[in-house]
Amino acid sequence: MVWCSDSLPRDCKNMAQQATNPTFVQEVKESFAQQTVMSLIGGELTRVEPGVIEITLPYRSDLAQQHGYVHAGIITTIADSACGYAAYTLMPPGSDVLAVEFKVNLVRPAKGETFVARAEVIKSGRTLTVVRADVHAVTGEQRELIAMMQGTMMRLQR
Repeated sequence: MVWCSDSLPRDCKNMAQQATNPTFVQEVKESFAQQTVMSLIGGELTRVEPGVIEITLPYRSDLAQQHGYVHAGIITTIADSACGYAAYTLMPPGSDVLAVEFKVNLVRPAKGETFVARAEVIKSGRTLTVVRADVHAVTGEQRELIAMMQGTMMRLQR
């Protein structure tokens, strides 16, 4: 797991994006822990950096559709959460985040041992943030792109 903040190694401090909230790592972790849907499906927060989030999901047959692939709704769920939290990492203290819109391209069946949704901020604004996520299926050492999302996230003041 990668958790980047001012107290962590140098490689995290040279990110292209700059966090305006010094406690963003802790706030993301606390907020993620409150998402019951992530615990329900087994999603884990595995990377938190300014403008970057990864959520990892192990394969479970109870999350599969009739052909044994993880259901598109589940893949979309981890991509959406990754996008929202990637946007949130760049928001000022006292913010909340909501999805305004997103589009998903499902490019391959969700077949693998583990699924990793990696979201990165494209453009962070005062109210709206554009984010993209790639979801990869991982089996052993092999990674294969299965879905892409582009979304717009909205900042709300608490």
